[in-house]
Amino acid sequence: MSSIDLTASQKKILRALTNLHKKSEDTVKGEDIAEQVDRNPGTIRNQMQSLKALQLVEGVPGPKGGYKPTVTAYETLEIQQMDEPATVPLEHEGKHLEDIIIEEIDLSSVHHPELCRAEVHIQGSIDAFHEGDTVTVGPTPLSKLTVEGTVDGKDDTNNILILKIDNMVTPTEELAH
Repeated sequence: MSSIDLTASQKKILRALTNLHKKSEDTVKGEDIAEQVDRNPGTIRNQMQSLKALQLVEGVPGPKGGYKPTVTAYETLEIQQMDEPATVPLEHEGKHLEDIIIEEIDLSSVHHPELCRAEVHIQGSIDAFHEGDTVTVGPTPLSKLTVEGTVDGKDDTNNILILKIDNMVTPTEELAH
């Protein structure tokens, strides 16, 4: 569980990238990010290098190119923001569970999409969950990420459900401020 500590500037840039990406669902140009955070494009390019190294951003080359946030980017922004456990809804076999607190959703294997797993850290008993059960976690407070999956295993000692991810959704419609 490595939580990445970002500088205020990196957070601002990453947040701008995720917001712009949500609007366009396409790669985002450095210039657009620069405009949004009021920095020059050169600064953005330098910051993007470090964000790429942290695997928070993908660079897409070519005339249509730009940047895209990775799943880890959403996760990191989420972790940075979740100082107190937020109520993240959880559905088990289509039933909404009330007495469950989600501490963390760890999308550990995003680099291997064919074995995409999520570890869901839960406060509360996970006895009722069995392999093959369908579980929906989310939307999370910030990135509004919803993870739909099937229980693939569980770690009773640490109260972790391991889900095989069937679908991951972040809303694309712009929320009215």
